Amino acid sequence: MTQLATAKRSRTITTEEVLIILCHSVTQVLGNAGNGGVEYSPMVQKINKTCLRPDIGCFVLFDGGFSGLVIINFTAESAMELYRNYLLSMGMPENELAQFHTADEVGNVMGEVMNQIVGDFTNKIRQQLKTSITQSQPKMMAINKQVQISVNTTLDQPQSRRVTFNTNDNNIFYLELSMDKTEFIKLHDFDESELENPDDILAENSRYENTPSQNAPSSNQHDDLMNDLGI
Repeated sequence: MTQLATAKRSRTITTEEVLIILCHSVTQVLGNAGNGGVEYSPMVQKINKTCLRPDIGCFVLFDGGFSGLVIINFTAESAMELYRNYLLSMGMPENELAQFHTADEVGNVMGEVMNQIVGDFTNKIRQQLKTSITQSQPKMMAINKQVQISVNTTLDQPQSRRVTFNTNDNNIFYLELSMDKTEFIKLHDFDESELENPDDILAENSRYENTPSQNAPSSNQHDDLMNDLGI
């Protein structure tokens, strides 16, 4: 079982607390993908617009309890570091890895990572804020100039934030969040349930399947029975 990473709780939860939840999802997912040294800046920028920036940009729309947009902009160096560590942690031979950030394989892998990050984020939102949001399919592209992205829906007083992340090799990438200006006001205390870790579930099932049943006859008992029957 994995205990949820939570922001320090007050009775009113604002955009900054939602952003912290998203930052935790980024570090947790990347950590599970062979990039345990990723950290984010304790300072957050207020920005007026969200943009895709060189060298690789990825965005995901979400809607439901509140609407918004998540963008992650990778430099070529940070994208290649994260991509290589991810595949090497999965046992991929180094000589089979792409050499340039413009390769389709790099974009596909980073898009999958983005999908896992936002999926983890939506799960945390459901567990911690007791509301539900759904995500679109991530869009990832290698670009050489800045592209402005806006949410294809009317946001209620949109607020935008940018956070700087550093990889283990001190490469930089940026997370941008644009969402409704909203506050979650806690009416009463409640217990935050835990998210089940799929690896823990599989391990538990494996232990159960490999444990011999006390009621099952041993192989020697089976042989004795067959001998008694003359078989």
